[in-house]
Amino acid sequence: MIPHNKENQISSVVIKQISLLVIILILAGLICFNLALFIPSVLGAITIYVVCRNYNFYLQEERKWKPWASTLVLMLASLIILILPVYFIVDLLIEKLGNAQAYMEKFNIFVNKIHDFVDKETGINILSKENMTKVQSFAGKYSTSALSGTFNTLTVIMSMYFILYFMFEKPRFFERILASAAPLKRANVSLIGEKMRKLIIANAIGLPVVALGQGIIALIGYFIFGAPSPILLFALTAVASMIPIVGAGIVYVPICIFMIAEGQTGQGIGLGLYCLIVVGLTDNVLRFTLLKKLEDIHPLNTVFGIIMGMNLFGFMGLVFGPILISLTLLLIQVYRNEFSDEEIPELQLSDKDKGEDLENKIDLIV
Repeated sequence: MIPHNKENQISSVVIKQISLLVIILILAGLICFNLALFIPSVLGAITIYVVCRNYNFYLQEERKWKPWASTLVLMLASLIILILPVYFIVDLLIEKLGNAQAYMEKFNIFVNKIHDFVDKETGINILSKENMTKVQSFAGKYSTSALSGTFNTLTVIMSMYFILYFMFEKPRFFERILASAAPLKRANVSLIGEKMRKLIIANAIGLPVVALGQGIIALIGYFIFGAPSPILLFALTAVASMIPIVGAGIVYVPICIFMIAEGQTGQGIGLGLYCLIVVGLTDNVLRFTLLKKLEDIHPLNTVFGIIMGMNLFGFMGLVFGPILISLTLLLIQVYRNEFSDEEIPELQLSDKDKGEDLENKIDLIV
């Protein structure tokens, strides 16, 4: 008779759980793979939903508007306030940089001019010939890939508003589905909801406002000091200002050197001082007032999020990339809190939220 070792036998409950998880992952993978083109639309719809959520509840539940009326009003408002300014900058960059061959010829002349000037004046060979070729090749490849991910912007926006309409029309029902589908504790679901709200508003509202503010201030300087292609430089400065640490300097510093190399010494120095003082002050004021109130995002999250986001979604990744990285880190924390046997301190939103009842504060669960 063969002994039956029940201690080493895998529980039938565990086998069922693993089998169900495998099936869920396979189906989810198939859905994501076949609907990958709609991922930016879904992310955009969620972003606008979070930004306009309170207004939607106010119009439907307090002002007693019809769902379709509040939905259409908020969709139109978000289109005018949020989408069109971003679309204008993206469309401007596509128009200016769409001709890749002409753009790369101008870029090569620009880089060579700066390199020759610095080498002549300081004797410092900032880039070898081999590195110069790598820089030019990288710029061409990266700009082309970023722009190619943006040509379907109109399709993304149309499908995004199609999804958003059904999210806005029955918001309580939509949130109830999300909450019931999450296999987490109620407090962790509420935590994710509140944290995501702050991250989305900081990235969808805070970063574009900072970028637009710096771009407009820099544009004034470009016109005053006679910089070449000031409108294009405005768009590039606005986009570059979203990158932490280097920020807008990655655009205006080479432009100032280029102007000096072209013989416009006074204008180049003047523009450099203007950007360093005025544009830099604008950046600090906006970041330490607006962004600090919204959500304090770590610079590395933003840097790697922008790189990843632009590879995945084109220019729309400037907003979605940092959100995805922050969400991933948050889910790791939630996993440890949910399943680890270690003594882990309770996850908290911020110091100002301590002592408050998280579930009463957040009405994600309906």
